Amino acid sequence: MLYFQNWSGGKDSTASIILEHIYGLPQSKIIMSEVMFDKKRNISGELPEHMDWVHNTAIPLFRSWGYEVEILYSDYDYLDLFYHIIRNSKKPYRNGKYNGFLIGGKCVANNYIKVGALKKFFKKINQDHIKYVGIAADEPKRLERLQGTNKVSLLEKYGYTEQMAYDLCKKYGLLSPIYNFSKRGGCWFCPNATIKEYAHIKSEYPELWEELRNLSFSENLVSQGFKYGKTFAEVDRDVDIYLNNLEFEKSQLTLFNN
Repeated sequence: MLYFQNWSGGKDSTASIILEHIYGLPQSKIIMSEVMFDKKRNISGELPEHMDWVHNTAIPLFRSWGYEVEILYSDYDYLDLFYHIIRNSKKPYRNGKYNGFLIGGKCVANNYIKVGALKKFFKKINQDHIKYVGIAADEPKRLERLQGTNKVSLLEKYGYTEQMAYDLCKKYGLLSPIYNFSKRGGCWFCPNATIKEYAHIKSEYPELWEELRNLSFSENLVSQGFKYGKTFAEVDRDVDIYLNNLEFEKSQLTLFNN
């Protein structure tokens, strides 16, 4: 029997690896599917500080524990999806246009890029195998979906909730820096991201924010919607308002402390 850890770098999937290590279970292979924004220019779709942590903190520690780690890549990147030409839509006006920004709640990047790379990997595995997935004991609906599959949650097995997974990662120095400003991981272009998360990208990685701004000027898009109907320009204004309010609050706090 082969064992694999489906690892994203988030607290739950990381805690799953720690639990395997703690309880001395048969050692698995750790696999991570990295979403790319632009493969040609080697621009990841994952948050920069997260991938820095993955490569320079997490993977070295896992390898010191004896684990094999492999990062998978899809044949597609975000730009492939953005510039995909629609051909067979039931709405004729869409045909011949570029797909454009991803639709919130319907993440084709997850299906075609992240999951696509995993499917391609497992298609080559001809032996019986178990996939460990990072689903906490207090996520009953997600756990129900594992029934009848070869996916297993070690967090459920050992009774670890999401908060316990967070605490375990912190104890082992394996908590991704994404949790310094967000409760979730995800791509920096995700339409489900909050304004706070977008503000982090614009302030810390303005070059990535400019990538999205430049895409918003593309012609022949099926839609200009960037986040649940809002255009990029509208979201950009919301981000600026958030950042200005944050700066104002900091200045007021400075005045108060002085």
